[in-house]
Amino acid sequence: MNRTLKEATVQRYHYQTTAELNEYLQTFLLAYNHAKLLKTLCGLTPHEFVYAMTEKSRYI
Repeated sequence: MNRTLKEATVQRYHYQTTAELNEYLQTFLLAYNHAKLLKTLCGLTPHEFVYAMTEKSRYI
């Protein structure tokens, strides 16, 4: 995840302020967690995976 963040932010854009970087990071992480389908999570987004694990643990 660190490499993914680095490639998507500081290696791609130049930010004038840390506030700009923070705003971009928040947008990127929201999109990543709710839209990026990951093979390691059986084709789920990180958000879907965490939700599924939370629901599963309720019934154990």
